[in-house]
Amino acid sequence: MTIAALHAPAHTRLVPMVFAGTIFTSAALVFMVEPMVAKMILPQLGGSPAVWNTCMAFFQIALLAGYLYAHLLQQFLPAKIQALAHLIVLVAAALLLPVTVTGAFGAAPVGAPVGWLLTVLLVSIGLPFAALSATAPLLQAWYARALRGQPETSNPYVLYAASNLGSMLALLAYPAGIEPLLALTSQTLVWAGVYVLFCLLMVAVGFYVCHDEPNEKPPQPVSLVAGHQAITWSERILWILLAAGPSSLMLGVTTYISNDVASVPLFWVIPLALYLLTFVVAFQARPLFPQDRALVWQAAFVAAAAALLCLYSNNLLLHLTVYLGAFFFSALVCHQKLAASRPHPAHLTEFYLLISLGGVLGGIFNALLAPVLFNSVLEFPLLLVLCALARPWTLAPFDRRTLVFAGAGLAAAAALALVPFNPTSALVPIVFALIGGVAAWLVRRRALIFTLVTAALVGQAVAVPPDKRTNLMSVRSFFGVSRVTLGSEPQLGGALHILFHGTTIHGVQGQSADFRCKPTVYYAPEDPLGQGFIAIMNAKPNANIGVVGLGSGALAAYTRPGSQLRYFEIDPEVERIARDPRYFTFLSACAKGKIDVVLGDARLTMAREPAHSFDLIQIDAFSADNIPTHLLTTQAMSVYFDALKPDGILMLHLTNRNLKLEPAAAATAKAIGATALMQDFVPAPGTAPLAAAPSKVMLIARSPEALSAFARDPRWRPARDGGVRAWSDDYTNILGALID
Repeated sequence: MTIAALHAPAHTRLVPMVFAGTIFTSAALVFMVEPMVAKMILPQLGGSPAVWNTCMAFFQIALLAGYLYAHLLQQFLPAKIQALAHLIVLVAAALLLPVTVTGAFGAAPVGAPVGWLLTVLLVSIGLPFAALSATAPLLQAWYARALRGQPETSNPYVLYAASNLGSMLALLAYPAGIEPLLALTSQTLVWAGVYVLFCLLMVAVGFYVCHDEPNEKPPQPVSLVAGHQAITWSERILWILLAAGPSSLMLGVTTYISNDVASVPLFWVIPLALYLLTFVVAFQARPLFPQDRALVWQAAFVAAAAALLCLYSNNLLLHLTVYLGAFFFSALVCHQKLAASRPHPAHLTEFYLLISLGGVLGGIFNALLAPVLFNSVLEFPLLLVLCALARPWTLAPFDRRTLVFAGAGLAAAAALALVPFNPTSALVPIVFALIGGVAAWLVRRRALIFTLVTAALVGQAVAVPPDKRTNLMSVRSFFGVSRVTLGSEPQLGGALHILFHGTTIHGVQGQSADFRCKPTVYYAPEDPLGQGFIAIMNAKPNANIGVVGLGSGALAAYTRPGSQLRYFEIDPEVERIARDPRYFTFLSACAKGKIDVVLGDARLTMAREPAHSFDLIQIDAFSADNIPTHLLTTQAMSVYFDALKPDGILMLHLTNRNLKLEPAAAATAKAIGATALMQDFVPAPGTAPLAAAPSKVMLIARSPEALSAFARDPRWRPARDGGVRAWSDDYTNILGALID
């Protein structure tokens, strides 16, 4: 078949369908495997949101490698040889299927697992991912070649929208259908089957490419291709920056969302799907969302996000709506500007290569540099401000109206720093935040002034946290941000040291002599956790106890001479804080029994403990309100019960602002043949703030007899599974826990 034949109307209709279907399938495979592989990795890394950011950095580097490979093929080889070479690479990658995570490198190192994670990903998925990534730019270049001379169908950039549409739909399908319905092993088999289908489609595409004119010559250098303009270095740098900003912003907003909910694919794929949607919209032949409308919505959401950052709020829906909206429209504005500057198709593979390079730089900044440069999660607000610079600039003189509104916004930002925090009334800060946000909106047509006002609001929020607490220290690790603040409560003796992980309190210690060794908040004697510890210590003064999650070490205050308490903690920074007497002294001054700390992921380290050695194991390893789901599966519970004595008790701290975890935990306990009790605790009226806290705790044991003392207490009731499916390493359903 010749190129002339391909120009016939029937073929003109068929070729775009084949190319679009192949690109769609390759993109779906690429972005289905991302959450799948990351979920496989989680059990070895404690469920930190940084796992996803590091995985994304790897995927972007692999994407860059694929685009570079595609660019070199396109520049130096005839189309027939390109097609044959790519088919060979795809078949070689198929030999590595089904996808598995290699165990060749052992357990992740404590504290700094980034290098280990990148190496594991390279060996496990590197070749298939890079090969699939190269498909989109190659097929677009072949498409432009196959249908050259057909202006109405030969715009290859339209296929970029199809590629991103396939990516987005695959991502949305993962948490909504694939993850809740299929075990991980089944997911890998389905993925391998779709990969085979994709290879068959590639054979069809290769048929078109390889039946080109027999006297085909090697491709001309780009500089000799007619009808194009040379690319300048300023254009190349602009493309890189316009790609890097949204990439970094996407990872930043992902950290904001997943840090306080759950580090699972559901909360990873939403920002990534929106990110891909911006490419779909920006590269459409007829955009559904014109640029002028995108600029209006970007200004509205960015101004709202800057104002919200200045306020103290736990409203998940509000945060999701505002921050995701600000991210989406900021990324859309950048990508629309990128699409408007796209070059002649002769430069297509270089254009995509530079876009990919920008994505890599954004990913590296968030995954590798930001945790070292910042001691809190600053990359999201920082990039929110920087992406505002992508708005159209004007050099016209400032009018009086603009200056007045800009002054009002800057004054509101300054005033917010001076407003004292009042948890019962937030009217005054809300008013100032609204003034600042509205002022930013009103100067939206002047990019520099708009950026200045939003930067003032964001900078104020970063410099003076909305809760106005005095920071004694703040540290960031792979596993999140921990900070110790100074508080005060007269009913607890005055000064308090408060440990936060993210936005969630993980320990409070009074500084007066009377309250220094009194556990508070979730660990107070009247709370279920305190009840459990007191009961075990009364029954077994020499009890051996394991606690997953150190926090401030408050539970050590319950130990007695002869008892032993072993903490299992994944973050070395948390241990440093708990052992530093400048911040907390539960371990050094309040413990009466033997205390030690084992660093590493609890499932791996506890599996090395002697069998049947603990009287009580308590699981309290949540980072902020982030749920490490791998600690609530049947496999995890089997590890705990192997370490528990026959009459030992497993205690799960299930308190969470956003997820209802009782059904899943109860179903998992039932699946291993255990019995479970549950308590929903609310402090008595008049209880001092931070003295105790509402909490949800589950007790699990091999037999009802082990829980008989608790069963007689009316505060405890049988746990209810609600008919849900037990969680396992192969299956979790966070969406079900979120909407329960």
